[in-house]
Amino acid sequence: MNRLVILFFILLTTTSCISQPGDNSWSMYRGGSDLSGRTDAPIPSSPELLWTFKTDSRSVSSPVISNRVIYFGNNNGTLYAVTSGGQLLWKYEAGSSIEAAPIILGNKVIFGSLDGKLRALNASTGELSWEYETENQIIGSANVWNGDNKSLVVVGSYDFYLHCIDPETGKQVWKLETNNFIHGTPAIYENRIIFGGCDGLLRIVEPASGLEETYANLGVYIASSPAIYGNQAFVGSYEGIFFAVNLQTMKVEWEAPARDEYSVIMATPAINNGRVIVGSEDKHLYCYNIADGQKMWEYRTGGRITGSAVISDDNVLFGSRDGNIYILSLESGKKKWSFDVGKPVSSSPAVTDEFFCILTEDGRLLAFGN
Repeated sequence: MNRLVILFFILLTTTSCISQPGDNSWSMYRGGSDLSGRTDAPIPSSPELLWTFKTDSRSVSSPVISNRVIYFGNNNGTLYAVTSGGQLLWKYEAGSSIEAAPIILGNKVIFGSLDGKLRALNASTGELSWEYETENQIIGSANVWNGDNKSLVVVGSYDFYLHCIDPETGKQVWKLETNNFIHGTPAIYENRIIFGGCDGLLRIVEPASGLEETYANLGVYIASSPAIYGNQAFVGSYEGIFFAVNLQTMKVEWEAPARDEYSVIMATPAINNGRVIVGSEDKHLYCYNIADGQKMWEYRTGGRITGSAVISDDNVLFGSRDGNIYILSLESGKKKWSFDVGKPVSSSPAVTDEFFCILTEDGRLLAFGN
């Protein structure tokens, strides 16, 4: 592990390209524990590339941002901390591919990897604080439930269990068995954990005890993560069907059928202003009315969409495996801006008041701003 902590503080005060005040945090996958992908941070109408940070490996991870430091992993198993000016702060070698976005909790960076381990590092130095081992690979990100007196970390694994860990010690608090792989990230909403699995069930779990309260049987592989808005959960499936589920009744309120056999939905929806946005491997980004599922618009890209969009005001920001980053109008679905990065994009963006970041599959971290 390389540590460049002293250099970081010098660079942060002298060479950072981005120095405007504002909300500089996107500390977890999708920006918040409900996984809804909406933000009040402004997205520029015509962003400019500020800098590029190159790694030595392919990456399908997504970045997170805390205290003007960007954290992300790659397929070589390296977890990077990069300053807001594009300089390396430190890196940690986990030795196994990191596909999920990390999560920042206090001064810890917590992330899973394909060796089935969940690790916590010191966010300032990159030193290992603890590691927790599951019995199969971790592909989805962890999430955090904040109780009255404590916080708990929850993460799914391909060992069929949802695991709950004490973030201070790395010790298991509980684990809940399901009937198949857990691929996505659990959502946290109103003191409940909501998650789907490849057993086709969307479950609600009480965080302190780990007891399953109820579930909806969707009857299809749920490979994506649910996004929560009000009393609704929105989630896609491996079969390409998109569901809106009422969390009080656990009944499907509406569903959007798959376009064709290639319509796998791995992306997590983004929700705002009565609309829900989701990308599909059929190369389309779809916009639905959250109340009744009416399709408001669709936008075709030149490649599969596996990353998730972010909504800011009327702007919908996302990447495609056609090698482009797009901004569309939430209202109309019309393209406002695009940028050709030259390689596929599976990453979901991280957005702050100052800039946004996204990864390319060839391992470049790109920062955009005014």
